[in-house]
Amino acid sequence: MVTYSSVVSKLETAADVPEDARLASHHVKGSHGQTVKFKNPHPSAGDTTATVFQMLGKILWARLSGNMSDPDLSNVKIPVVKPDLLTSRTGSTALRATWLGHACYFVEFPSGLRVLFDPVFEDRCTPVQWAGPKRYSPPACSLSELPPVDAVVISHSHYDHLSHTSVQELAKRNPEAQFFVGLGLEKWFHASGITKVTEMDWWQDADLVLQKAKGSEAEDDKTAPDTISARITCLPCQHSSGRTATDRDTTLWASWSVKSGGKSVWFGGDTGYRRVPRVGADVDDYGPEYDSLPRCPQFKQIGELRGPFDLGLIPIGAYSPRWLFSWMHANPYDSVEIFKETRCKRAMGIHWGTWVLTSEEVEEPPKMLKEALKTSGIPETGVFDVCAVGETREF
Repeated sequence: MVTYSSVVSKLETAADVPEDARLASHHVKGSHGQTVKFKNPHPSAGDTTATVFQMLGKILWARLSGNMSDPDLSNVKIPVVKPDLLTSRTGSTALRATWLGHACYFVEFPSGLRVLFDPVFEDRCTPVQWAGPKRYSPPACSLSELPPVDAVVISHSHYDHLSHTSVQELAKRNPEAQFFVGLGLEKWFHASGITKVTEMDWWQDADLVLQKAKGSEAEDDKTAPDTISARITCLPCQHSSGRTATDRDTTLWASWSVKSGGKSVWFGGDTGYRRVPRVGADVDDYGPEYDSLPRCPQFKQIGELRGPFDLGLIPIGAYSPRWLFSWMHANPYDSVEIFKETRCKRAMGIHWGTWVLTSEEVEEPPKMLKEALKTSGIPETGVFDVCAVGETREF
């Protein structure tokens, strides 16, 4: 098997970034001028200063008042198939993307680069494995069944996107794998025994170079490239972070761009788009009455300054009740707007089909996605799709 060594060069923030990024308006400064936490800098997020306990209180009240109930899982059938992953780095000239559940995607670039986004392979996305949301669709494979991974990209620190167990196993199995994370998370990774970590701010670039070890290839690996390179960019989104009651927003949440071998991917991770007030269940919050609601400008900036992208991995689930979660979780109508603004040529829906996090029926996001695409005049299939857990699509 071919083995590669890896080197990361973090670059200075490029000149072509929005003014608010140059001013670091998403940084919250302490008394001595140091960054102590982060914030969403635009009105589209609204007031996000509520504590963890206040947020939990709102969720509890929504449940007690009948405005947030658990979806019915008795007849859910999310298809799961065995992944068809390449054994050779020169096996395809296409970009290959395999959904491994929720926000986790394994992407194989034509250059030979292999990237894993937001890997969480445990049954529960919680601090413990005896309580909290449990998978209702099984993993398509285990970490041990993946081919060697070159880069692991983490959107933020919430448990459904960052698993201590998964990243430790990945680092153990892939000692040269580089982990790319938002500001503040490097310390957590070092405490977990992982040292190949590149911590980045919004709009920063990093170059990843893989060099083939001499004599490492078997007879059937002779065609593996000597060098593989990629440009990885940390980009904005509208969300939050935290793993305990006391560390909220002390690490940065982000979307990401990865470009290699002439192909590009934008990974949305987890994001909201607009803060929607409480409206009736039959009210269209994209109707004329709500045209004035602020929209997050960052996605249009991403499209204009870093797009277009061959593939967008865009969240479509965990949005109900809307008045509670819209600022941090996109629904499919938001997702289609994000898709258009980031200038993705194609997209796949993520952040659904794995754990119950909110109250919409678990098979609703793909149905609503088709409605949203139709409303925008985009074909309902072949442009922005969903797939089975474990399924691979080529782009």
